[in-house]
Amino acid sequence: MTSVPELPTAVRQKGRRIPLVWIVPLLTALIAAWLAWNTLSKRGPTITITFDSAQGLQAGQSQLKYKDVTMGTVQSIAISDDLSQVIVTVQTTREAERLLTDKTVFWVVKPQLFAGRVSGLDTLLSGSYIGMLPSTQPGTSERHFTGSRNPPILQTNEPGTVFKLHTKNVGSISLGSPVFYRNLEVGTVLGWDLHDMARHVTVHTFVRAPFDRYVHDDSLFWNASGISVKLGVDGVKVEMESVKALLLGGIAFDTPVDVASPRAKADAEFQLYASHDAAIGAGFGRHIHLMSTFEGSVAGLDPGADVTLHGLKIGEVTRVGLEYDPKLDKIIAPVHYIVEADRISNVTAHMAVPPGAVAAEMVKRGFRATLQSANLLTGKKLIAIEMMPDAAPAELGREGDVFVVPSSNAGGFESITRGAGELLAKINSIDFASIGANITSASKGLSQTLNGPEIKQTLASLDASMKDVQAFTRRLDTKAGPALDKLPEMANQLEEALARINKLVGSVNSAYGGDSRFSRELDRLLPQLNEMARSFRALADLLARHPEALIKGRTNTGKE
Repeated sequence: MTSVPELPTAVRQKGRRIPLVWIVPLLTALIAAWLAWNTLSKRGPTITITFDSAQGLQAGQSQLKYKDVTMGTVQSIAISDDLSQVIVTVQTTREAERLLTDKTVFWVVKPQLFAGRVSGLDTLLSGSYIGMLPSTQPGTSERHFTGSRNPPILQTNEPGTVFKLHTKNVGSISLGSPVFYRNLEVGTVLGWDLHDMARHVTVHTFVRAPFDRYVHDDSLFWNASGISVKLGVDGVKVEMESVKALLLGGIAFDTPVDVASPRAKADAEFQLYASHDAAIGAGFGRHIHLMSTFEGSVAGLDPGADVTLHGLKIGEVTRVGLEYDPKLDKIIAPVHYIVEADRISNVTAHMAVPPGAVAAEMVKRGFRATLQSANLLTGKKLIAIEMMPDAAPAELGREGDVFVVPSSNAGGFESITRGAGELLAKINSIDFASIGANITSASKGLSQTLNGPEIKQTLASLDASMKDVQAFTRRLDTKAGPALDKLPEMANQLEEALARINKLVGSVNSAYGGDSRFSRELDRLLPQLNEMARSFRALADLLARHPEALIKGRTNTGKE
């Protein structure tokens, strides 16, 4: 019988613990996982910024900063496909994610002189970095940006208001030029629009709070660059806004205090005048657009020509053109100009009409636009609004926002001709015949008087008087001869008297002068008199302190 082998019996044993040597790798793994999670949780989106040049930027070192707070690190720098730009890849932080909108501005911070200021000097030690300026306005999220070539003028979200100024010529105004109000720097020039340069240049001007509340709808802006030299009755007067405005250009503005107007809103548009005098000449207040048509030539009337009322400028010409008028079936020359509505104070109250009807009422009363010569040498002309009492009745027209003012040809050379005609009429009214008859009669009377007996008797008496005067002169000459002969003897006696006086003065000087014995004795006597005076003063002091010395005498006690 075959024996069956005995199978081993399974015995349950207790499980062994993990060796302590595995604790270190486990802790290392946990720390690495926590660091990875912490890094990923603080990491923001990856963005790309396109620059013209990556001057000073280094991958892995250069940072993205906002207000000196690190918002990311440059990961890589590459060249664009067309080789014209540099693409910088930046790994941002979680805090930067909400700032990455389509209105955020990026630029490379490096040492440079821009807009009259030196910036980026801190990069001399730390190296260049990328600056960013988020916008306070809401925008859409963006991850691809185009960097700015220059830093923004305002690198902080400073409270204030931006206004638009229209000018024909920028002049010396540049980016960063200061804005002045009452000689205080209250803002800066942000830049300008070039898309409508055919008409004007729009300068964007920032006025910081609280000075922006002084900008009203009727405020005036003017170019404050350079130096203004004026020669007046007080001599030469030199005006300059500031040294900064002289170097960088500048803009100044002012607001009238006697005219109530609303505060200007953001992006309000104003005219930028070439100088302070031009701004004051234009005046404060609303501008009304007018148009007049003149018969005949308008040569010499250019845009910018003055519009005057009683010789004072109230506006300027904006455009002179040629148009065909189908009603008149001829070509006319319409002249467009603007005038200041509030230049005539209290006109609305006295006329008792609404403000919009003031111009219409003035036209009804006879106001007409006339073309007059401003300079006979240059041929320049201007528009003068004058009262024409005998003008034909007319009304104020309107074409859209432009008011049509009737014109009159009574100004200019025609007014001179009319004045000359009035002068000739007055000359013709003079009765020259009566004046001639009176002159003839006066001449006859004068002739009769000159040829009459009275004149002859007067001449005879005058001749006798002249003879008497001649006889008296001869007698005076005869009797005055002996007296004149004694004059030499009298002169000699006078010279002898003067010589004796000089000898007397010399003897006095030798006896009592500075070198005389009397003077020397006097010099020795004066010191002795001074010594005597001091002795008397000492005696008087002693008696004042010790009056008993007169009786007892002075005792030598060693005391005063």
